[in-house]
Amino acid sequence: MLGMKKINVADNERVLLFRKNRFEKILNPGEYRLFDLTGNVTAFRYDITKAELNHYLGRFLITAYQELLGEQVISLDIKENQVGLVYFDGKLVDVLAPNTFKMYWNLAVKVEVKVIDISENFAVDKRLLAALVRSKGSAIYATGVNSTYYIEVPDNHVGLLKVNGKLESLLKPGNYGYWRFNRNIEVVRLDCRLQTMEVSGQEILTKDRVSLRINLSASYRIVDTEKVATLLKNHTEFLYREFQLALREVVGTRTLDSILEDKDIVNQVVESQIKAKALTYGLEVLDVGVKDIILPGDMKSILNQVVEAQKAAEANLIKRREETQATRSLHNTAKVMEGNATLMRLKELEVLERVTGKIDHMTVYNGLEGVMKDMVKITGNVPS
Repeated sequence: MLGMKKINVADNERVLLFRKNRFEKILNPGEYRLFDLTGNVTAFRYDITKAELNHYLGRFLITAYQELLGEQVISLDIKENQVGLVYFDGKLVDVLAPNTFKMYWNLAVKVEVKVIDISENFAVDKRLLAALVRSKGSAIYATGVNSTYYIEVPDNHVGLLKVNGKLESLLKPGNYGYWRFNRNIEVVRLDCRLQTMEVSGQEILTKDRVSLRINLSASYRIVDTEKVATLLKNHTEFLYREFQLALREVVGTRTLDSILEDKDIVNQVVESQIKAKALTYGLEVLDVGVKDIILPGDMKSILNQVVEAQKAAEANLIKRREETQATRSLHNTAKVMEGNATLMRLKELEVLERVTGKIDHMTVYNGLEGVMKDMVKITGNVPS
């Protein structure tokens, strides 16, 4: 019929009917014939199995036409310091940020809304946290990750909770979650186990202007996490710089010979200088050790020559000392044998024994008496 408009509404549908841009009513399932000669009737069709109701006049409709909408439509108006949790048929499906307005069809799906005040307590409940950040692949996972700050603090670690740049609390080992809205949240994890630091390749001039490259190793641990968090921006960079400065001070005020003679002096001085200072910042330095002292190539050659000369001089000195002792011993032996014919003869026999041990054969005349009397002739010059 002319001027009539036919609208069919399925069982899973609802229609918001507007006439002359004014909300008139909700059309439930059925067939409707509406007089619309001038084309002033507008219908917005919705599938109620998809619970969310989006309309550009949503907030106005709730305010002005709540009676017409009735219990079929519920609204959620999240304030500035609130977070909204939306459940469809008992299942968490959405997290609404502060200052958010939403409308839902409360028909095919049972819609429940839970509002949380985050003005003071912004920690996420442990059970809720598990649903938000541990259900990978679910529809709520992406929303949960974007809405919450999740952190795990392992054993032997401490978490430093900073809110808007201010340290709020120290976190023991465990898992924690915080709402991201309205504040900047950061958790820094500090490892309280024994740690090592390598200070390598430090080029330093000694007092006598010899260039050394020193590698140092140190061990430390955090003993006061609050001091480390509040007094230091980066405790590892702080320690590394302090070790560098201490090394330069120790090596730069000593000659190469003094450093090589007592390598432990570097360890002792560096440790004593760093230990007290580090403790004021919550760090305990336990051990410091120089791993390597590396000389430049030309200096190595010079030192090798010096060592070689020293060893040669020591060898000559020992040789001269032994020769002197041997001469003194011979002198003493000569004095003892002087005037003692028997002892002299025994000495001659000893010499004869040595000589016979080095020759193939010897012809002896006149027996032992000839040997004894002619010994001087045997050991003397042989006539030509």
